[in-house]
Amino acid sequence: MTDRTELDYPGAQHDRRWRELVFPVDYINPEPQPRYHLVVIGAGPAGLVTSIAAAGLGARVALIERQAMGGDCLNVGCVPSKALLEFTRRGSASFADAFEWLRGVRETIAQHDSVARYTEQGVDVFLGSATFVDPLIVQVGEHRITSRRVVIATGARPGLPPIPGLAESDPLTNETIFDLVEPPDRLAILGAGPVGCELSQALTRLGIDVWLFEMAERVLPAEHTEASAAVGEALQRDGVRVRTSCRVSEVTQSDNVVTLHTEDTQTTVDRVLVAAGRRANVEDLDLHIAGVQVEDGLITVDEKLRTTNPNIYAAGDVCSALQFTHNADAHARIVVQNALFAPTATTEKLIVPHCTYTDPEVAQVGRSRTELEQSTIPFDAYRVNFGDLDRGKAEGDRQGFVEVLTGKGRDDILGASIVAHDAGEQIAVLCVAMANGLGLAALGKAVLPYPTRGEYLRRLADTYNRTRLTPLAKRLMNTWFRWRD
Repeated sequence: MTDRTELDYPGAQHDRRWRELVFPVDYINPEPQPRYHLVVIGAGPAGLVTSIAAAGLGARVALIERQAMGGDCLNVGCVPSKALLEFTRRGSASFADAFEWLRGVRETIAQHDSVARYTEQGVDVFLGSATFVDPLIVQVGEHRITSRRVVIATGARPGLPPIPGLAESDPLTNETIFDLVEPPDRLAILGAGPVGCELSQALTRLGIDVWLFEMAERVLPAEHTEASAAVGEALQRDGVRVRTSCRVSEVTQSDNVVTLHTEDTQTTVDRVLVAAGRRANVEDLDLHIAGVQVEDGLITVDEKLRTTNPNIYAAGDVCSALQFTHNADAHARIVVQNALFAPTATTEKLIVPHCTYTDPEVAQVGRSRTELEQSTIPFDAYRVNFGDLDRGKAEGDRQGFVEVLTGKGRDDILGASIVAHDAGEQIAVLCVAMANGLGLAALGKAVLPYPTRGEYLRRLADTYNRTRLTPLAKRLMNTWFRWRD
């Protein structure tokens, strides 16, 4: 976080209070207890849930954080970005008003993740950098903290692609974009994944001239092709200058402007925002002393989230390619069980959805159509367009859809994609169904309110049930009704 405590700008009062909550400058670390049941390194979503849950069960817990309680999600990720997106959906908005709003939202939520709340709940909070000096001893400043078990939940940070001149251009990332006090007139965003698409849409709506660069052929290249197309069209309608199949080869800087060089063009902007990849925070921990291995940039864990040192666990972005807050939360619950009690919880059956909060939103859970095709797994696809529902007709929804993939000839749900203004909400029922082994037929038994968008579930179930009416079943039905005559 940039220290701007003496500056006055829209939302400055919220920022000052936010900093006091998540990393108070006058905080004095406690004297460590002789031995803890659990030491948690990192106070992002995984570390926060792990530590407060363990303390609530009566364990002695130490929580260590070097930057800010709440991690990326609260401070520079989900909370400010979604607050910004929501504010810009309301119509015309100024940059100052939008950023003051997100700062106020962040301050409000920070109270839940604050140092004070965790100390009140019995967690010993230590602010500072942690390093291993022994497999089960962690050094923080002058304190050495000993524990039966350790959880590494240090998260991840933005990575800079190796483009000549990029680092020298002082690029923005998600860690610095929300510190802006004045908007740049022109902004280039590198990477059209979820972060790049969300921020390009929000910032364009605030009057910033945005160029969005993506090396792949389409925005959101990992998503359903129709979902990708819908978001790409929406971005361009809002004014984003989308450049796909475009590789930036060099970045140069002169006269306070930045120029991005591609094969056939040069684009001059005021600032560059990098939204292309993340790196786990594994440096500076001296993991080799603890016997913890790192592979492909992530801490190596088994299905119980044990590292190569069985007394040390890892959770969240530091050990998972699925870098979502809700995945970190699920990891934390597994770690609490396994580190403090019998190690019976696993990640094997976790159903982890994700959502891109553009307008429209794109939500996905389970396996995609591309994954199933590449794995040569036979499947059936069931689709409902929201515009075909009575509620959709009333809303004038001509774009949104749901596609559910099931096993061939069965109703077990293998995956689903949703494009809609509320896709993140609509996919929740499918997540519950998959987590509990419920198929389309079971979902069809529910009585749903009319008219709602949730009626897509009934449509899907009805479509599946019609596939069960085989020629033999039809003949039997005809025989039955003839006999009833």
